[in-house]
Amino acid sequence: MDALLEQADTLVARYSPLIDINKSSLATCLLSIAFNPTAWNIVARNEYRNKTITRLFGGNARNGCYFLAFMIFAAGMVRDNLYHLALLDQPHSSILPGPYATYVPAALFIVGQTLVVSSTWALGITGTFLGDYFGILMNSRVEGFPFNVLRDPMYVGSTMCFAAGALWYERPAGLLITLYVYIVYLIALAFEGPFTDMIYSNRAKAQQKKKET
Repeated sequence: MDALLEQADTLVARYSPLIDINKSSLATCLLSIAFNPTAWNIVARNEYRNKTITRLFGGNARNGCYFLAFMIFAAGMVRDNLYHLALLDQPHSSILPGPYATYVPAALFIVGQTLVVSSTWALGITGTFLGDYFGILMNSRVEGFPFNVLRDPMYVGSTMCFAAGALWYERPAGLLITLYVYIVYLIALAFEGPFTDMIYSNRAKAQQKKKET
């Protein structure tokens, strides 16, 4: 037990200069990162079952989806700003040597943004922002770029941008936040993926039943 406590003290002493857990900006950033996918999954599931947002827009599901898209985008901007503020509050320390400190984060950001933007372009607004929960379903699965490269390119691209920010500002704490982002996204996908599959499965069953009658 004493040996374990000694190792724990050693780890704290080694990494405490690299992350300041007492900064309120860090806690706020982590909360916002967890809030976004959690809130949108809850809102979207409620919409699928109760059509709450659709009713607010007089039964127009498309306008309801556009409203939710705006809210998701705005919340994402707030989250990114909170992440930036949290990074600046954290200790600075060189992570990559020489020119790699510029080239690597720049490349990560460009690739990450390319994945995010191309995903949105391929899916469209309703396909990107939970339109299927509003009953706005796609005719077929998108298989072109970037979905022919990655299963969840938008989440991967977003995670890469978080990592790029940490490396650009040389804040090791940002890499831990990026790991946290990745874990949050995995949890969100564990709930979002099966539910979306269920929506399309129900449509297929309904179409098959219609053909048989």
